[in-house]
This record gives sequence, C-alpha cells and structure tokens, in this order.
Amino acid sequence: MPKSPLSRLVDLHDLTAVWEEVSRLDLLMCPGMDLAPISAAYQDMRRLFAGRYPGYRACNTRFHDIHHTTDALVAMTRLMHGAFVSGARFSEPEIVLAEISAVFHDSGYIQTSEDTKGTGAQYTACHVDRSIIFLDRYFLERSFPPQWPGISAELLRCTGLNVDIEGIEFAPGNFNLLGRMLGAGDLLGQMADRTYLKKLLYLYEEFQEGHIPGFASELELLQKTVRFYEATRTRLAHDLGGVDRHMRAHFKARWGIDRDLYAETIRGHIDYLKAVLAEHPEDYRRFLRREAPAA
Repeated sequence: MPKSPLSRLVDLHDLTAVWEEVSRLDLLMCPGMDLAPISAAYQDMRRLFAGRYPGYRACNTRFHDIHHTTDALVAMTRLMHGAFVSGARFSEPEIVLAEISAVFHDSGYIQTSEDTKGTGAQYTACHVDRSIIFLDRYFLERSFPPQWPGISAELLRCTGLNVDIEGIEFAPGNFNLLGRMLGAGDLLGQMADRTYLKKLLYLYEEFQEGHIPGFASELELLQKTVRFYEATRTRLAHDLGGVDRHMRAHFKARWGIDRDLYAETIRGHIDYLKAVLAEHPEDYRRFLRREAPAA
C-alpha cells in the first residue's frame, strides 16, 4: 500500500512526536495554558501500557495497544483545533479533562497485577466501564476537581458503539461537543492508522477472547469491516454530530492542506481491502502486512 499523505505529517508511531503535536495544538487553542497535567497523564499512560504503572500488567492486546490510544488522542485534538479555527473556544479545564479522558479511554483493557489469566481482550464488552473506574481513581489520587470523574465518564461513554449519545446528560459547557469528538477521534484514529488493515487480524483475536459474536473467522471480520466503514460514516454524521467536518479546517490552518486527510486515508484503506478480498480471498494475509516501527 502506498504511504498516505496523513502519515507524512507527523509520525504517529513516535510517542514523542505525538506529544509534541498535541501540545502544539493545545497552545494554539489556549495560549499560555499549563500543559503539566496533560503531560503527566501522557507519561502515566505510557507507563501503564509498558507495565510500569503500580498495580497493573503491561498492555497485551495487539489491536487496542498504545498506538490506538495515541491515534485517538491526536485525532480528537485535531478535531478540537479545527473547531477552534472555525470559532469554537475551549477553556483550559475543558482541554485538560478531555485529553486526559482520551489518554485513558482504553485503560479498561489493562489487567491488574493479580489478573494473570488470558489477556485484557477478555474485557472487550465492558472495557468502557473499566476505563471509567480507572479514571475515577486517577482523578481522585491526583486531586483533580471532584466533578471531573463524572464528566469524564460522560465523554468515555461516547466511545461505545451502541451507546445512545443523545441520552447522555452532559455537563454544561463544551462537553457535549467534546464527547462526540472523543467518539469520533476513537474511530478516525484507528481506521486511519497505516497498520489498520494488518491490525484487523489482531482485532479478530480480541473478539474471540472477549466472546464478541458475529465473527466466525478472520475473513468474515474483514468482509464485515467494509460494512463497518459505512456504518461509521453514518455514526459520524448523525450520532456524533458531524464533528469530523472540523478535520479539513485543522489541516488547512495547521498544514496549508485544504483536505480531510483522515477521510481520504480511511477510504484508501477500505478500497484496498475490497480489492484484496476480491482478488486474493485465499491468501489475504499476505497483502495486509505493514510493519510498524518499535515504540
């Protein structure tokens, strides 16, 4: 597969480059803001996934890995910046709370030190609730405002594919918008990842361990990914309020590129997947390989 224009701007498999881009966009949206709380959370997330966070094992899910988390963080922050360019204004606490929520939105896949059976994929169906519990403790231990856990829970629920977002009672301010941006960032980040098609094979492994029905084989999951793409477009347009429209404004303001590179990249992935399934249904694995550099 050819390298997409999106992957040339920032190396999203470089965790330092990810933080540099997120912090740059934060300061564009809120000049002079204190980045320390987000920076600390970002480093805590790195320790969590590496198995260096007290009480937890290292991440052992290969689809929902650290790069999935950072992909979602970058995508959400880009949406926020695009909205800012178009006139939205986010307060410093809103930015901090939203990005810490993104940083730990999949902490529910991480097993505790005592939980040594299987992998974190066994919690696929309940990982959002587990992530909310992790963040409850995180905010408390670091003396964040007492209302933050509840607000963060509202944002995290927007990443659940079967959640009725209209039924969520968001806190005042921009949290309704930010929740939808986190939900959109979660989808856009993973599907635009340059290793997305290869990682779908890992997603099948996770679904099997997590007892997620509807996928009898890797091939069936790949075939249904094409339908998932169409469902995602509908979800973005309706449930998530069309917030993906802000990507184009971000790329124009940040890079001078008047295009939505996420939409283009994802469409390219799906077109390639369709071709592989049509032309190589027996040896599709050979055409989905794309190695990611080491973290």
